[in-house]
Amino acid sequence: MRIEVNGAAQDITGPTLADALAELGWTQARVATALNGDFIPKTARSQTRLKPGDRLEVLAPMQGG
Repeated sequence: MRIEVNGAAQDITGPTLADALAELGWTQARVATALNGDFIPKTARSQTRLKPGDRLEVLAPMQGG
């Protein structure tokens, strides 16, 4: 299915947010996720189903000051 990830169209085969993160290479990364503007906690990613056209934002913490 085609979803938008950080503003860019991506084809994802897995049905859940956890599957999408694995496909995109963010399995081990510490990231925050929002789906269609709603924060999705890490504990809910494997139960959060995706549908075509969803907008996923993946944010990684930054260091510095």
